[in-house]
Amino acid sequence: MVWGYFAADIPPVLRIKSGQTVKIDTVSHGGVNTGVDPVTFFGRAGIAPDQVLKDAVDIYQKVARPKGASAHILTGPIYIEEAAPGDMLEIRILALEPRVPYGVNSSNRGTGVLPDLLTGPTPKVIKFDMTRNVALFSNDIEVPLQPFMGIMAVAPTRESWMISSRPPWRWGGNMDFNKLTVGATLFLPVFHDGAQFFTGDSHAAQGDGEVNGTAIEASLIGTFQFVVHKGAGKSMRWPRAEDATHYYAMGMDLDLDVAMRHATRETVEFLVENFGLSVADAYSLASIAVDFRVAEAVDAVQMVYGMIPKKIFKQKSEYWVKQLSPTG
Repeated sequence: MVWGYFAADIPPVLRIKSGQTVKIDTVSHGGVNTGVDPVTFFGRAGIAPDQVLKDAVDIYQKVARPKGASAHILTGPIYIEEAAPGDMLEIRILALEPRVPYGVNSSNRGTGVLPDLLTGPTPKVIKFDMTRNVALFSNDIEVPLQPFMGIMAVAPTRESWMISSRPPWRWGGNMDFNKLTVGATLFLPVFHDGAQFFTGDSHAAQGDGEVNGTAIEASLIGTFQFVVHKGAGKSMRWPRAEDATHYYAMGMDLDLDVAMRHATRETVEFLVENFGLSVADAYSLASIAVDFRVAEAVDAVQMVYGMIPKKIFKQKSEYWVKQLSPTG
């Protein structure tokens, strides 16, 4: 694991070939970065010691978080042998399952979109009913579980400098994009040999915006297939994604208005390049058929995405048909 940062010079934990599938354990930072050991923290919420992950305890006891690093506990990097700068890495999300039947939501003064709302830390341990696939927020409120990885990233553009895992950017990272659940696919540009994939900040459920600063932070097991597409990342400005019902165009910036403009331009260019629309028609369609939403507004760099519905097209985009071959 790597605590709170990305870099391109971290030795890989695994080497694979394009097309291979990997099962990855993640450890949530929720309950590990509270200043007390995880057994004590979760015990206060009625979680038995044998239900606390041993690797969470080991990380708390043995791993130092570097100065300037963020809170996220990341698994990786995974080196995909065929990947080189200018390629595109496709990450197919095949399965996501909780490692423990609980998670943590927390906020504090100075965090979230309302930094003056609270007077101090408010950690809340939320238990799951795994049979009914819901989070038991209270006796009267149940939230459907929709697990996803808050962070999926390749090694960033810099060679060896440590980059905090908090702000997302072109390499993916802390996008907190709740549509990246089972059945979805993420596409990232590659900046270094091997791509060097990291994941973590695993979530059991989260609303768009992640407004108090966290989701239900919960350790997950993820199963992913990695496919390299040669040369397809050269023109990528931002990550892209799709699932069975939508294409997703993304934009990021410190300024939410600028992030919105990036996502809109990405949408327009996608429609022009892959469906043959004029710029004017693409802009028109983006206004009347595409929903733009805020994935997260709490990580300095903010992320907006456009939801392009597949059902409006009589034929699937040739771009996606060509790019989604199993061999890359």
